[in-house]
Amino acid sequence: MQQAEDFRIESRVLAAVLEPLSEAEFFTPTQFKGWTIDDVLGHLHIFNHAAALALESDAAFHTFFEDMTKVMQAGGSIIDAQRPWIGDLKGRALFEAWRETAETVADGFAGADPRARLAWAGPSMSARSSITARQMETWAHGHEVFDLLGVKRAEADRIKNIVVLGVNTFGWAYTVRGLDVPSAMPFVELTAPSGAVWTFGEESDDRVVGSALGFAQTVTQTRHWTDTDLECLREGARGWMDIAQCFAGGVSPPPAAGSRFVQG
Repeated sequence: MQQAEDFRIESRVLAAVLEPLSEAEFFTPTQFKGWTIDDVLGHLHIFNHAAALALESDAAFHTFFEDMTKVMQAGGSIIDAQRPWIGDLKGRALFEAWRETAETVADGFAGADPRARLAWAGPSMSARSSITARQMETWAHGHEVFDLLGVKRAEADRIKNIVVLGVNTFGWAYTVRGLDVPSAMPFVELTAPSGAVWTFGEESDDRVVGSALGFAQTVTQTRHWTDTDLECLREGARGWMDIAQCFAGGVSPPPAAGSRFVQG
């Protein structure tokens, strides 16, 4: 699957910016909920491991995820839930473990049937969707790392996987909030990093126009849409971008306008 290679590249891009860090720098808080870089790596590492288990069998995934679920049901955060498994792994040692596991996961998914159904925390999903979600999380949580380090990431057209995920979860953004899903998705017209133009949906005056980067930042909630170059030309488009959420879980509000930016 090409998506497995896209995930591999995304992981390597993040690894390259992390490689020069000192041990102490891994514990610097980011703009995302005060998570440190170490927290981010722990989150990516444990869910990459969970994806590898899901590829192995439904039972392997559910056995592993049960302990995390108990912590969260008791009121613990997702960071609290990952700590028992990660244990004393931290800093550069965690970085190396995350990097090695990411390569292993990419290898496993590269040869998988894209249509195979795999268990996950919510509904099962296809292997293609599962590895796309890993790329999306690596790219999205990479944002807080790049922002903290004052580095502007060079984007590539593999971002289309994240854009498609954002388009496909149009209805989910409403459903998770208990809202009626609009009868039609606004038309989406985006400029890719290569300059290509990607369009989604039926032609309409109700549209989202701008860069693929701005759209991906919005649907992953790494930026408020007004902090991107997106233009929302009608009320429907604005309403969607106000609540866009391409990831599973409960309701997640987007960051406040102006609260996420490249530092330095």
